[in-house]
Amino acid sequence: MTAESDRLPLELTIDELARTVGMTVRNVRAYASRGLMPAPRLVGRTGYYGEEHVSRLALVRELLNEGYTLAAVERIVGSGLPAGANALAVLSSLRMPFRPEAAEELDRQALTARAGGRDDRVLDRLVELGFVERLTDDRVRILQPGLFAAGLQVIRLGLPASDVLDAYGTLRTQVRELADVFVGLFMGSVWREFVADGMPEGRLPEVQATVEQLHPASVQTLLELFRGAMAEAVDEAIGAELAALPQDDRGH
Repeated sequence: MTAESDRLPLELTIDELARTVGMTVRNVRAYASRGLMPAPRLVGRTGYYGEEHVSRLALVRELLNEGYTLAAVERIVGSGLPAGANALAVLSSLRMPFRPEAAEELDRQALTARAGGRDDRVLDRLVELGFVERLTDDRVRILQPGLFAAGLQVIRLGLPASDVLDAYGTLRTQVRELADVFVGLFMGSVWREFVADGMPEGRLPEVQATVEQLHPASVQTLLELFRGAMAEAVDEAIGAELAALPQDDRGH
């Protein structure tokens, strides 16, 4: 009996699987080695892949195309959650409003011109913080151009670059904690209930509507909390500074 005759209906070799999902065999093997799809059915030394493998690789490809990192794809696909189109629709909707802007590549000359001077220590700190990636000795990728531009504006006001970058590092940690709160609220209620119900097609519009409302609600909440906190911080700082002034400087 030949290997071809041992094949069940709708089974593919790895070459056929790669062609079906539009990937290279090398990538299929790499994703399989990461546990991103189940093991094939083995007949001798030949592995055969079915519809489950096609669906799983299609999900992996779509998640990568949506901008997820491979590590994030591993967490999503390897978590035991159903790997269906409904899951992808909800997860993509959740991430869409928060997708980072496109990275920008610059050579060092352009970066120096934009920054108003060359400072390798500042660049090293940007790389350390994860805001910039080094591509070559003379070329970098700015991962969040809007944030980079805002930082330059603050530095041009006269604040030391090292202090601004330290503040950015602290803020990023704190903002991530806030993001975890909002995502945890959604995942712990709406998403968990959706998964427990078997992710029915009929509930998909309801869940996506909740996701669409999460973005403006979370941004507005953070803005208002920050506005109130800034007012309190400024009042306290002004009060402390006024109290420390000599009596003559207080207008007495």
